Amino acid sequence: MRVALGSLPAEPGRGNEDFAAAAPGAAVLLDGAGVAKAETGCTHGVAWFSATLGGLLLSTITAHPARPLANCLADAIGVVRSLHEDICDLVHRASPSSTVVAVRAAADALEYLVLGDSSLLLADKDRGPAVVSDRRLDDVGKRLRGLVDALPTGSPEHAVALAEYRNALTGLRNRPDGFWIAGPDPRAAEHALTGTVPLNSLSSVTLLSDGATRLVDRFELTTWQETLAVLDSSGPDELLRRVREAEASDRDGRRWPRGKERDDATVLHWVLR
Repeated sequence: MRVALGSLPAEPGRGNEDFAAAAPGAAVLLDGAGVAKAETGCTHGVAWFSATLGGLLLSTITAHPARPLANCLADAIGVVRSLHEDICDLVHRASPSSTVVAVRAAADALEYLVLGDSSLLLADKDRGPAVVSDRRLDDVGKRLRGLVDALPTGSPEHAVALAEYRNALTGLRNRPDGFWIAGPDPRAAEHALTGTVPLNSLSSVTLLSDGATRLVDRFELTTWQETLAVLDSSGPDELLRRVREAEASDRDGRRWPRGKERDDATVLHWVLR
């Protein structure tokens, strides 16, 4: 098992709310979501939530190889809930949450789970790259973010519009007419995208947070095939460098409207032998 991992916080010196880790035959990536600690009802914060859930999920999927990934995620969410429900307000509408990507290799198949807008990039030896990404959050966001995208990123007006957008988005979290994400309720795991792929058909498996997929799905500067070529030749750090370079060329979001100039960005690239 050969794994390369790269991760950058949105701003140097700031905490990174992404989490990624691998164990023999398995890997997970989570992208924490939330706002300031005082506004979530949780004394621990978003980074704690994503790291704690990610560590527990990786432990669960490796310790119980026959248990479906969605059940493992539900178990892990339940354990995290038990760790802080006595001291944190988990019914708070903005309680910390996280996207989840998880993969596990069995004898002849790769199992996967995707919940939220992080992505799984599967490199098929014959057909090329295939991407598994939960677009429900993006679909909801497109209905709500018109004013955010019309204003310069980082301006006072943009900050106000972004706060209103995030407030509206929070109201649609884990609802049938909204989107699904890992939070306090284990039942969110039932709505994850899951599947299996023949293991011998793949050359690599890559887990990416949405901060790392911007070159393809937001900026449209490259393709998934080209992304794989960069990962195979130069690794995650080079991909993240190119993301930051593109972001720096459009700091006010005029060319590529977005909620924030830069985001936490994480890539876990697993080359299969």
